[in-house]
Amino acid sequence: MGETQKQATISEPWLWPDDLWQKSVNKVRAGRSLRPAKWKNGAHMAVALSFDADHETVELRNGGVSFGRMSQGQYGARSGMPRILKLLDKYAVPASVFMPAVSAMINVDEVRAVVASGHELGMHSWIHEFNSRLDEATERDLALRAADVLERISGVRPVGMRTASWDFSPYTLKIAREMGLLYDSSLMADDEPYELLEDGEPTGIVEIPVEWIRDDAPYVAMDRMTGARPYGGPSMLLDIFQRELEVAYEEGGLFQLTLHPHHVGHRSRIFILEEIIRQAQAKGDVWFTTHAELAAYCAAEAGLRASGK
Repeated sequence: MGETQKQATISEPWLWPDDLWQKSVNKVRAGRSLRPAKWKNGAHMAVALSFDADHETVELRNGGVSFGRMSQGQYGARSGMPRILKLLDKYAVPASVFMPAVSAMINVDEVRAVVASGHELGMHSWIHEFNSRLDEATERDLALRAADVLERISGVRPVGMRTASWDFSPYTLKIAREMGLLYDSSLMADDEPYELLEDGEPTGIVEIPVEWIRDDAPYVAMDRMTGARPYGGPSMLLDIFQRELEVAYEEGGLFQLTLHPHHVGHRSRIFILEEIIRQAQAKGDVWFTTHAELAAYCAAEAGLRASGK
């Protein structure tokens, strides 16, 4: 293949030979389902609530030039997360909090409050960077540093990660395997947990899938300098999340939700979280769990063994 043709295969996918698109498809892919035959304690459904505590890092990633945007992020730590932790405590519900390392360093007291309340602390990048814009060495360095920072502040080594903006590079899974992580929660190939494959080979890493549908940010994010504008009120969000919850219960599966303290933590939106908790608890046979506990349970039930450590 000549140099011109090689370049064409990169810029014009319709000219790709089969082995090239197959390589792309198989780099990171969903493997066998890890939905267990039964949930813990015989529960009919599992509920995994999560919060991405991005705070100031969404703007810091972009250069930190807008103090208005940083103050919006600061609200998440200053008012949103305390309101969320109070609500979780009221209903005795565990959750997973994914936090960028820089956010953790800015908001040390929040990190300690999360862990002291019995919730999980997971990795969420260094400064909310896009992994797909990094070379492998840089991404690896930032991931290792992020894990070290969270462990130093919280006293607990993270066992799982969620990439910032769910941006998964060709190196992300390799790095997660090297770090010996139990799970990832950044991909969207299923409603139920599954094993990640890399280049067609099982990795032993559990994927707890996310979805933009089950995330508050796409509906309510606001940035006056870009095209991000809220298009859904709180009632719309609750309706969508309720419908996801109801079908998950009908199927006896997993209901996973991703929320942000600087979004759902506001006075006019916190009821969304409370209503979801109340409606799930009203069913009586629901297992509320952290992502770490969920991944460990699914891995144990499937006899999963990590292959990349």
